[in-house]
Amino acid sequence: MLFFKKKTDILECETPEFEPKRFTIHRSEGYLAGQLLVSTPLITSSCFHRSVVYLFAHNGEGAMGIIVNQPLETVGYNSLLDENDIPAAQQSEEISVYYGGPVDRTRGFVIHTDDYNKGETLIQGNGIAVSANTGILRDMLHEQGPQQSLLIVGYAGWAAGQLEQEIEENSWITVPASPSLIFATENDMKWTMASQSLGIDMNFFSHTVGHA
Repeated sequence: MLFFKKKTDILECETPEFEPKRFTIHRSEGYLAGQLLVSTPLITSSCFHRSVVYLFAHNGEGAMGIIVNQPLETVGYNSLLDENDIPAAQQSEEISVYYGGPVDRTRGFVIHTDDYNKGETLIQGNGIAVSANTGILRDMLHEQGPQQSLLIVGYAGWAAGQLEQEIEENSWITVPASPSLIFATENDMKWTMASQSLGIDMNFFSHTVGHA
């Protein structure tokens, strides 16, 4: 399990904790694991304003996701290795850290392309995977990790039925996730590009808009 000792400073959100488990993507009706949640203009404040969330757990118990368009800072790679008891590299590189959500802001995740499949992943599908173990950091250090990845700190959680209610209230739209949107799109464009992939212009969003 990955940990990040320095807690992130960002606008707080109130979300119930949803304990991560090992999930696989099931295209069962009513469940959205493996898709993106895109906040609508109805969310005007809090850390979810203009956020894009990769949802990697969703079932009858609740939902869990990580925000993928809110970079926090750049930290020394060696400091991150030290916090996870991994021997430091000879040369300290810089790595971007992203704010994943308000729950457990010392817990780390790596969302990455599925060309890397060592160890246990929380979810894998459509070219995207999420890992939460120190092994992926070791492999990244030795250039044996995934081709593309984001380091995420913290996560967003929803209690049973809460996310469904928020979608019904048009606080979120759901969008198919793709590696190009998550890894190859500028962070300040992900929110716009995600909604436009459904033909939705958020500048003209109405509370009557339906869902994917």
